[in-house]
Amino acid sequence: MHVVAALYHFTHFADPGALKAPLLELCREVGMRGTLLLASEGINGTIAGSRQGIDAVLAHVRALPGCADLHWKESRAGSMPFKRMKVRLKGEIVTLGQPGVDPCAQVGRHVPAQDWNALISQPDVVVIDTRNAYEVAIGSFRGAIDPHTRAFRDFPAWWAQNRDRFQNRRIAMFCTGGIRCEKSTSYLLGLGETEVYHLKGGILKYLEEIPPEESLWEGACFVFDERVSVGHGLVEGRHMLCRACRQPILPADTARPQYEQGVSCHLCADKTSAAQKARFRERQKQLELAKMRDDA
Repeated sequence: MHVVAALYHFTHFADPGALKAPLLELCREVGMRGTLLLASEGINGTIAGSRQGIDAVLAHVRALPGCADLHWKESRAGSMPFKRMKVRLKGEIVTLGQPGVDPCAQVGRHVPAQDWNALISQPDVVVIDTRNAYEVAIGSFRGAIDPHTRAFRDFPAWWAQNRDRFQNRRIAMFCTGGIRCEKSTSYLLGLGETEVYHLKGGILKYLEEIPPEESLWEGACFVFDERVSVGHGLVEGRHMLCRACRQPILPADTARPQYEQGVSCHLCADKTSAAQKARFRERQKQLELAKMRDDA
């Protein structure tokens, strides 16, 4: 059984590039796999490995400048959910594309999972899912608004077009682990909104703590690793990935005529060209050959 740790922390790194090599070296030394992002605004990512390895990496991250109060969420995976270990330098640890947004300066009011149901059940509260459309498609909170964004950087444009719908309403926002809401709530506060809330620890914390019989969550939660989705208790879900479009599908969808392993599914078959499908087929062939050789 592998421990999976999802973490993020907003802080001001003077030289994130100097942090990359020591962090990557440690992760490899203790057998971690996953991805960690470093930027001048902080750190974000998900890693998986042994209990001892996770503890060593978390201790290293907590010792970085401004990261003593690091929070993370843990779950379990029966098989290793990542293929390799990567540490990358980015302009933002989650890309909103709004330079003035600083979660270190201001964010919305954190709402613990135990209090979330009461908040979003109030008639003057509008609930907004800040995740991308393909994530929302497999699960969300009952009655939540789906902005139908393809990427998080699309959210500001959606808000500009829709903010008049929410006048005199309190805004409650949520995302997978909380990081997108740190930025989206900070962004709305910067625009003059005052009653802005977000789910502390995100959907993952809610699914971990709230039993199904009390839950307002419907469906599964998409996660960015080989598990693809999780449900209540953070139990691994039934979804799988289409390797062509990287969207979640169910095992039953592989019986559809549009499905070809590694090449297409019903969500993308009509969106890629014959040349693209030919490339995908060659990639799938090489993956299968590598698998036969037991070559990661």
